[in-house]
Formats: sequence, C-alpha cells, structure tokens
Amino acid sequence: MKSSYLRAGAALACALALSACGGSDGDLYVGGTFTGVTKPGLVVQNNGGADLAINPTNSGVGEFYFPELVETDSSYNVTIKSFPSNAADCQATDNKGKVAFSINTIRITCTIRQHELKGTVSGLVGNNLVLVNGADRVPVPAGATSFSMAKVNEDAPYGVAILTQPDNQTCTVANGTGTVGANDITNVAVTCGPRT
Repeated sequence: MKSSYLRAGAALACALALSACGGSDGDLYVGGTFTGVTKPGLVVQNNGGADLAINPTNSGVGEFYFPELVETDSSYNVTIKSFPSNAADCQATDNKGKVAFSINTIRITCTIRQHELKGTVSGLVGNNLVLVNGADRVPVPAGATSFSMAKVNEDAPYGVAILTQPDNQTCTVANGTGTVGANDITNVAVTCGPRT
C-alpha cells in the first residue's frame, strides 16, 4: 500500500515537473517575420515537424511563431513547405541553428509575381498627355500608338486614368480599372479626339 502511494506521488511530481522526467517541450519559442504574403498558402515547418500555415496580411508583412516550445540547446531548421499561388518564390534566411534563447530572427521573404500593364493609344496628335496608375505617371508623346505602365503585383488593383490631357485634345480610357490576375493586362485603350 505504501509503495502505491509512493508511485502515485512520483507520477504527480512528474506531471508537475515534466522537464525533470524527460517529457518537456521546453519554454523557448521559434519564429520571426515574413514579407510579401498577401494570400494564404505559405506553410512552414521546423525540423520537418507539424505544418504551420502563416496567415496573410493586407500589407504582406507580419510575424509568425511555432506553437511548440523548444528546449535550450535544441536545434531548429525552419523550411518552407509551400507558398502562395501569387508568389514567384519564397526564401527563408537565418532559419537554422541552436536555441540559446527564444528565436525571433527568422526571415521569410516572398516575391509576388508582377504583370505588365499596357494598352493602345489612338488619335493622339497633341503633346503633354500623362497617364497615371497610383504613384506611376507615364508621359505619352504625340503620335504614340501604345503605352506601358510600371508592372503591377498579381492580385493588386489597378486604375489607369488621365492625369493631364494633351494640347487641344480630350482623351478617354476604356478597360482602365480592375484587379491583376495571372496574366498581363494588355487591353487598356486610350482614345483621343479634338477638344470640344
């Protein structure tokens, strides 16, 4: 009877102090920051363990931490299992080593695919036409039949508009707004005519 009390006491002590019995997951965390993650799909692992799906943010920037805590002096090796469909590539840096303290210096950088934003120009004979898309401003010379804006990230909105009209003409834009998909945008049409 006495030995059963001792066994129960030992089990309770083990449950309260798992580290002393070899069952601890540790008390240090492993994580870091990410950039370029605007869609779901980024999944990472530590030492080939359980998947950690990283939630995207509107800005594409944020932090991540593995829920499993680790012990001091244990090794970590964070690898990328999959990345979002709009990313051309994702790379992990400062992603391996030994844990001496909690790790928050791992960096995951995803490069979002970019696509052309361009179109046609018709009837332009005047100077000083300037097209705008966000912060991008593109002068279009007299006689031009096409234009090209700065590339735009996949899944990002675009809105081509007239910033300044050409001399003695009025131009309009068709198909100038939308969201970039998996292909280049090539159907924006600028049509110019006499100013009335």
